[in-house]
Amino acid sequence: MNKNLNFVSLFKLFPTVLVLLILCRIQSYAQDNESAGSYSTINGEKIWYQVKGEGEPIVLIPGGPGNSHLYFIPWFDDLAKNYKVIYFDAFGRGKSSRAKKREEYSFQRDVDDLEGLRKALGIDKWNVLGHSYGGMVAQAYALQHPDAVIKLILVDTFYDAEMWQENDDNSNYEFRNQYPDEWEKLMQIREEGYLSSSPEHIKLYNIPSGILYYYNPDNASKMRSDSLSWNTEVYYQIVGDDGDFIIGGDIGKLDFRRELKNLKMPVLVTAGRYDRISDPRFAVKYKDYIPGAKFVMFEKSGHNPYVEEQDKFFKVLNDFLLGK
Repeated sequence: MNKNLNFVSLFKLFPTVLVLLILCRIQSYAQDNESAGSYSTINGEKIWYQVKGEGEPIVLIPGGPGNSHLYFIPWFDDLAKNYKVIYFDAFGRGKSSRAKKREEYSFQRDVDDLEGLRKALGIDKWNVLGHSYGGMVAQAYALQHPDAVIKLILVDTFYDAEMWQENDDNSNYEFRNQYPDEWEKLMQIREEGYLSSSPEHIKLYNIPSGILYYYNPDNASKMRSDSLSWNTEVYYQIVGDDGDFIIGGDIGKLDFRRELKNLKMPVLVTAGRYDRISDPRFAVKYKDYIPGAKFVMFEKSGHNPYVEEQDKFFKVLNDFLLGK
């Protein structure tokens, strides 16, 4: 040890050591967690899932389309103290099977597989929580299988293609203004005919997530990911080949607005005041489309209020699940 590294110096190093210990704990937790889980064959494909806790079931539907369950962890783990929490990777995502042809991925397949998972787990009814794109799957599922849903939770999501197009427009507005040099390069290849799904376009279309998804950009570093966390083939098949600019694919055909009034189960809708993905200007209209739904705006959150206002979010969620 350096002789000059006295007690005061060691004390100053304590925060750094503490951070390293926490990171090691998180890494160990991640390895233990990801070694768990099971598979079920649903509609001919292997779907990975993990069940934590006991009690009334709640299934968590990730966003994207293309995300795995991973970014929900560890945020939702505390729910397992009182509920049976079901994490899963939809077809083509995370640990689940991949399609032989990109065309096998579809929005309706995601809805059907969710129902297949419920039956495979022997669950009569469950609470359904969907975040972002997952909230669109949740809405379709609740409309198609209302008798299977106890309560519906829609976290910073979308109700139609126009709202998703606003997501594209907002993202590109931020990209153009904050990163003009990169934007110019992107425009050059777009003029040559490259679309969002081309490798050349994907390489240049790189907007830091902190700008778009968070009230505090530093919170972006709190989200977990790995090599399995994202599948671009799923994304561009469902949002369209030029989905970063002009929404298409299955998303381009979706519009739940006229049907949402038919939902009879209790519904909670959340939005982040600084969400640049699910625009609050559109999100507040859920109050009109789902009469009687509980709507909560999180004033210091972007697209992920369960990260940025964790205590408030889970109090709202737990109170809703308890019927308060």
